[in-house]
Amino acid sequence: MHTRQEKIEALGRVLDVLDTLRVKCPWDAKQTNETLRENTIEEVFELCDALMNDNDADIKKELGDVLLHVCFYAKIGEEKGKFDIADVADALATKLIYRHPHVYGNVEADTAQQVSMNWEQLKLKEKGGNRSILAGVPNALPALIKAYRVQEKAANAGFDWEKPADVWAKVKEEINEFSAEATAAEAGTPLSAEQQKRMEAEMGDVLFSLINAARLYGIHPEAALERTNKKFISRFNHMEAAAKAQGLNFREMKLEQMDALWNEAKKAEQKTFPHPAGQIN
Repeated sequence: MHTRQEKIEALGRVLDVLDTLRVKCPWDAKQTNETLRENTIEEVFELCDALMNDNDADIKKELGDVLLHVCFYAKIGEEKGKFDIADVADALATKLIYRHPHVYGNVEADTAQQVSMNWEQLKLKEKGGNRSILAGVPNALPALIKAYRVQEKAANAGFDWEKPADVWAKVKEEINEFSAEATAAEAGTPLSAEQQKRMEAEMGDVLFSLINAARLYGIHPEAALERTNKKFISRFNHMEAAAKAQGLNFREMKLEQMDALWNEAKKAEQKTFPHPAGQIN
């Protein structure tokens, strides 16, 4: 690994290259906060893919791309005379020290949960910080991640189930309420706009309660769902390939045939990932 000085020099080289590109490259020169925003989102998602795949080479590459965007926004701030990368780094270091009084002060925090609770309390005390416990959750977050974050923040404020097992009664309650709406909808009468709205609301409650259950069991629902997405895609790709090998048109197959290929894909997956935790039904 590199020395501290080598790390500092490498970061300095990135800043030097960006300074040059900002002047000499037409594309880099015309970029603004707004034009970069969508690219930044894309780069973060690519980093997430690399992290999910646990591919160190890709993680290194994608971290570099995200770092470029951080430096780019700081460069734009510098050109406006508002802030530069030193201001960004200093503000971050100051915030980290302030929010870790168990390391830099006299506060005791022996568990990660205590640290997280202290963190949220300190955010509320900061000058210009969030006036509401939930105010720090970005509105633009995807709904699943937003649900997890608001539940997490509420829990850090003491609004939480006493033990994980308690949440299942709520999950069952929400499923029953959705089921009641769904049963009424299946009676054959076309759904009114109000019925559709009620069903959507009840499904939202089901999902919210399941996300809460995941949180209480130490599972991040976004990561859990993405793993299942990948498994489904892998199995479905296997089904398509198997159908093609048998000279079948996948779209014209009967459901029973598809089910047989699905079970075949599951067996192939079990040979590759023999541990039961790696399977879905």
